[in-house]
Amino acid sequence: MNRLSPVDSITPRQFSRNRRRRGIAGAIAGAALLAGTAIGGGFIPGAPVSAEPLRLEQPLAIPSFADVVEKVKPAVVSVRVRTENVQVSDETPAPGRRGDNNRQFSMPDLDPSHPLYEFFRRFEDFGDQGPRSEAPRPPRRGASQGSGFFVSGDGYIVTNHHVVRNASKTEIVLDDGRTFEARVVGNDPRTDLAVLKIDDEGDDFPYVALSSGRGRIGDWVVAIGNPFGLGGTVTAGIISAEARDIGAGPYDEFLQIDAPINRGNSGGPTFNLTGEVVGVNTAIYSQSGGNVGIAFAIPAHVTERVVSELIESGEVTRGYLGVQIQPVTKEIAEAVGLDEGKGALIAQPQPDSPAAKAGLRSGDIIISMDGVAIEDHRDLSRKVAMIAPGQTVEVTIFRRGQQEVVSVEIGRLSDA
Repeated sequence: MNRLSPVDSITPRQFSRNRRRRGIAGAIAGAALLAGTAIGGGFIPGAPVSAEPLRLEQPLAIPSFADVVEKVKPAVVSVRVRTENVQVSDETPAPGRRGDNNRQFSMPDLDPSHPLYEFFRRFEDFGDQGPRSEAPRPPRRGASQGSGFFVSGDGYIVTNHHVVRNASKTEIVLDDGRTFEARVVGNDPRTDLAVLKIDDEGDDFPYVALSSGRGRIGDWVVAIGNPFGLGGTVTAGIISAEARDIGAGPYDEFLQIDAPINRGNSGGPTFNLTGEVVGVNTAIYSQSGGNVGIAFAIPAHVTERVVSELIESGEVTRGYLGVQIQPVTKEIAEAVGLDEGKGALIAQPQPDSPAAKAGLRSGDIIISMDGVAIEDHRDLSRKVAMIAPGQTVEVTIFRRGQQEVVSVEIGRLSDA
């Protein structure tokens, strides 16, 4: 028979007394809870029960973009373009004929003696919809849409070149719903920028300014545009990277932003929090055609120069050196004796070019121009383009283990 140890034993009288004590303590605790007080734990007996909702006394330090949007949104416009392409050639499939919906027919490489040779030859001649016509086909017409923004009160608008390419008619829809017809003042395919003009002397249009400084990676930005025809759409994000080369041209220097950009945003502005334009939205990276958080904008310092020249003369003048260049890798730098892989390696000077006339040779490495260091081959292209034709610059090259300075008179790119 098991027996209780002295520590575990209890008499009936002790059990009854302990039970009464627990009942009294429970009643006291219940009353304390009902009164909103507790014994210990820092609560003050008699304090009233709190009925306030849970919330922060001070909001988190996240900026609102409403004030910026309210100020700049009237200057952003939707661009509607009607296009009329060049005459369709006989080699270009017309709708309803060979090649329609990518159903282009190609005759197998058969010997004339093959029993199916004549069948395929006739099928190629007639196609899906009947025999081919020798009559000239009418030009194709189409429509597209994009975005833009006013840069002056007298009606100058910035957008992308690819938005208004081949435009036969361009309409501008303002934020207040008014519609105007605009003409193309000039375009620059190399940077994908274009300038439009509304010739209406009776209106003073709201406009915005291009940023004089450069945004930093991590800065907040706001994009406004016309995605999928939904004008006046606002999205926000940050500058994700700068000086991106996406293979669009020799002067690539894009800002990368993560503000959602879609088709129709092309040509629209990206603003900083003071309402200045830091970039012109131009391209997105996407495998599906939709936004994945990687968009590219032409920076303001590039836009300002191009737009100024387009307004002034309708074209952009760029300097021309006339060399085929390639990057200087670490291996190349070690092989020739350079301390670091910077500069631009001349692969071949073009005949009768400013570089050839100045005596630049294959294998020379351009390390600076007028004392300004050249980071890489893309940096050289951008710097040369910024030089006025006819100006003479001092080019420092690295040749056979030594530095030399060569004077070069910069030419005009359009004349090359």
